[in-house]
Amino acid sequence: MSVEREKVNLLIEALPYIKALAGKTIVVKYGGHAMDNLEIKKAVILDLILLKYVGMNPVIVHGGGPEINSLLTKLNIESKYHKGLRITDQETMEIVQMVLVGKVGQEIVTLINRYGGKAIGLSGKDANVLVARKQLVEGVDLGFVGEIDKVNTEPIASIIKAGYIPVISPVGVGVDGESYNVNADVAAGEIAAALKAEKLVMLTDVEGIFADPSKPESLITALQAGRAKRMIETGTISSGMIPKVEACVKAIESGVNRTHIIDGRLPHSMLLEIFTDAGIGTMVVS
Repeated sequence: MSVEREKVNLLIEALPYIKALAGKTIVVKYGGHAMDNLEIKKAVILDLILLKYVGMNPVIVHGGGPEINSLLTKLNIESKYHKGLRITDQETMEIVQMVLVGKVGQEIVTLINRYGGKAIGLSGKDANVLVARKQLVEGVDLGFVGEIDKVNTEPIASIIKAGYIPVISPVGVGVDGESYNVNADVAAGEIAAALKAEKLVMLTDVEGIFADPSKPESLITALQAGRAKRMIETGTISSGMIPKVEACVKAIESGVNRTHIIDGRLPHSMLLEIFTDAGIGTMVVS
């Protein structure tokens, strides 16, 4: 088959998905290697712009772990984690907020605007988009790590209605105005649920979820939420993958139609998942 014919077939294959998803909200968690590699970063940005141009409403929730770690290392501050969540003291919280809101979020907005899209950045503290409280995990105090009590969707919806792509930094605000570091995966799941999104797409540094992490051929293409919970309990799903899977499960249980964990290292992985019959990665379903 000629390259030209293959391109035509891909467009034809995409048409029913474009029609079905027109006007629908797609929440994208953007993080990991896809943020570090310039070529892949550009591909992600172009994918998001394309989704907007064909009538969908992408909402970006970004991470920034590697950049935070890099700055903490320069400042000789050790990074500590518990159950995949960063333990955050006051000093670390200030750095987290500076990196996520002041650097990473602004860079994403600038790139979208540069490549022909329109984006507006939001911190979870802006207009109380993410109202949070201190999170305890198995009785462990993680410092200024927050769990979300409420998502205020009105500012997000206003940005979408005005024709812009919202870019959300996962910093929550407490009842007394204090800042909380909210895991970006968790934030994406909560935002997808609150917006009643059609899809939640997690860009990760792995191909998806594996029945046996030591066997690449054991990739699970469709995973029921109940089985996902059991895999967490048995340790098959562990470390940083836990909040991703839990966010997908929460979103599904809250009415999001489809959730996907895909390899963000693959250029245009979002388009392959959304616009092709085969898709890629792991789809978490009810």
